[in-house]
Amino acid sequence: MKKYLISILFSFLFILSSLAEHQNEPYEPNGWDKFLVKGSQNYYKFQSELVEDQDVKKEIDNSQKTGLISYLLFEDDKIKIDQENLPNYIKINNGIMPSHSVGKSLVSYVLGHAICEGYIDNIDITLDDWSVLDGTLYKSQKLIDILNMNAGDQKFIGERKFNSDNKIQDVRFLNVNTFPIKDAMQLDILQSTKKSKPVYNYNALATNLIMNYTIFKTGDDWQKLLNKVFNEHVRVKDDVWFHQTVQNHNSSIHPRETGRYSFYANRYDYLRIGKRILDDWNNDTCVGKYLKTIYEQRINKNKKSYKGDKMGQFSVSQYSKKYGGQFHFDVIGLAKKKILAMDGFGGQQLIVDFDSGRIIVVHSLDRHYNWKKIVHKKLKQK
Repeated sequence: MKKYLISILFSFLFILSSLAEHQNEPYEPNGWDKFLVKGSQNYYKFQSELVEDQDVKKEIDNSQKTGLISYLLFEDDKIKIDQENLPNYIKINNGIMPSHSVGKSLVSYVLGHAICEGYIDNIDITLDDWSVLDGTLYKSQKLIDILNMNAGDQKFIGERKFNSDNKIQDVRFLNVNTFPIKDAMQLDILQSTKKSKPVYNYNALATNLIMNYTIFKTGDDWQKLLNKVFNEHVRVKDDVWFHQTVQNHNSSIHPRETGRYSFYANRYDYLRIGKRILDDWNNDTCVGKYLKTIYEQRINKNKKSYKGDKMGQFSVSQYSKKYGGQFHFDVIGLAKKKILAMDGFGGQQLIVDFDSGRIIVVHSLDRHYNWKKIVHKKLKQK
């Protein structure tokens, strides 16, 4: 009887573990303090020349199974495919949707602007001027190595060893996305650490480190910088924001170290971000040069398999060979094309093809749509 009960217990824990690994993150657009940017009165206005795509329509119409709730394809300077089936709880919040790890890439984009505005010299600086990093393996590392997830931190955090991007080794209930960066760096497990041999190791701590270093360097101009990026440069129509790592924020306790890459915007404003990135690259603006620099310094992921995730589902992060500056590059079968890709939990995608001028924006509740058919196949088109 005892063995039988133990068997049931282990089975139950296995089921819970499986559900936890694949469950959707909670939809909490207003659940945390924000770094808010108001929409622009001079927002970018799209032109449309819509076609009905049966492949996309089928996935959208079957959203309860596929998880796909929004799909936008932009090319020839127009929106060509525009399909959505947003749940009511998203509609009543003005269509605001989470970026998940797409926000990692947006942190990099903000950093590029901080460099162009003169707050930070370049991506090759060493992080030796920020006391928050004292005693940790991140102290005096090059910014580019943090950007490339190549900091030698794989013994402590990251997908390479721990199958999670946000949990620190042996600290079971600590999520670095909900923990101020200064407090994280002062944990015993990160103090007196030395970096291991650098390898690509995808993790959330690196991104939040970048974001909070940018906050540190911009000082009182942090909000000004965000306004310049999203209100003036991207020209979003509606409010967008980054979450902070705290609720009921008390500035006397954590005046600075609360940046978190979790980003919220509606579907068209995500497309506006993609369009601005495309224009930056093509017009060789200062930010465009930043994007080209991190592209040139991208590193190999050295993945053993490109067969999708454990459930056999695909997204651009599983199907690309290189990583640079918080972006995915060198898509399988399209490595000769200059494609900048962003990827988030549950199948969120923001992909910019610089060669064709094509942008694809996908939002989903879970990653069960046919990515190869409605994303990869579209990127292959001339």
